[in-house]
Amino acid sequence: MNICILGAGGLGSVLGAWLAESGVDVTLVARPVHVDAIRARGLHLEGFRGDLAVTENLRAVTSPDEATGDFDYLILLVKAKDTATTLASAAGLRDRVGVALSMQNTVSKEDELAAWIGPDRVIGASTIEAGTLVGPGAVRHVATAPVSCYFGEVGGGSSPRVDAIAAAFDAAGFAAKAADDILHVEWEKLLQISAVAAFCASTFGALGGSFAQALAVREAAEHYVQIATELFAVYRAMGFEPADFYAPFSRFRDFEGETFDESVEQAMALGRDMRSRNFIGRPSLHDDLLRGKATELEYCVGAYLAEAGKHGLEVPTVLSAYRVVKSLEFWLERTGGVTVEPLPALTEEGQHTNG
Repeated sequence: MNICILGAGGLGSVLGAWLAESGVDVTLVARPVHVDAIRARGLHLEGFRGDLAVTENLRAVTSPDEATGDFDYLILLVKAKDTATTLASAAGLRDRVGVALSMQNTVSKEDELAAWIGPDRVIGASTIEAGTLVGPGAVRHVATAPVSCYFGEVGGGSSPRVDAIAAAFDAAGFAAKAADDILHVEWEKLLQISAVAAFCASTFGALGGSFAQALAVREAAEHYVQIATELFAVYRAMGFEPADFYAPFSRFRDFEGETFDESVEQAMALGRDMRSRNFIGRPSLHDDLLRGKATELEYCVGAYLAEAGKHGLEVPTVLSAYRVVKSLEFWLERTGGVTVEPLPALTEEGQHTNG
């Protein structure tokens, strides 16, 4: 199998490294400084699955035009706001790609790919895997789940091309499945991402911190549960039933039957579990905010706010979190972001260990 990853930042580098390590031929299209380091020393990967340097079955290039040969699959992983520009620059790849898919956190991605390459050559995809660039040519694998990747035909069901990419990801150590309804997976993933991003960025803002650390504080956990409650109401109004595709990080079926206080306790327990497994990371939206970059807020939280408007639902906490993040985004973009030091460790009681 031959795969091109268009936009190999943190997540794309993690996926590409493990796919290459499993024997798949991978071409990463990435920023020049990242590419130069990979060419010189290989792609260095660290994280809970171990540390390694990947040099075999892996090529790194700085533009789509440098990606030579034919590709069975193209995986789009640039920021959603950069999709149109990136696909326009990749016109030379279009006739050399068999199937295109995207693992971006947006539900508009398949339509954009279909407009670029044709709907018959697009499949749906979603993942909960997470990676962070720690330097040129180096990436940290920071999160996974018991089932971490889903693939499916946009119109529903599986197919040989869906089964093949799912099998390749599974062989690379990413527990993958073919989904009967990939759009259901994508909207539930967007629900999860929107809740986490709106919560984390509006709670810690420019201070840094992580999702797991924020959940150590009861009042913050209450804020998270209220955001999730409002977003979940929109999801249900759209006709979806909770499926917990990315359990244990998504547990919407249990959430539906819990009281508010029970959900807060469960959220705090999730935070404790994540910290015990060293799953200490921020959603990419929060990282972009801290770096002074435009975020993908409109593509996740904004998509749910639009659906809330269509269904006549009030979502005041989500709207307030959205406004906070937009305000921070405005100022941090203009000041170049902030330098964030890691937070001190937290005790189980949620107090900083340094007092």
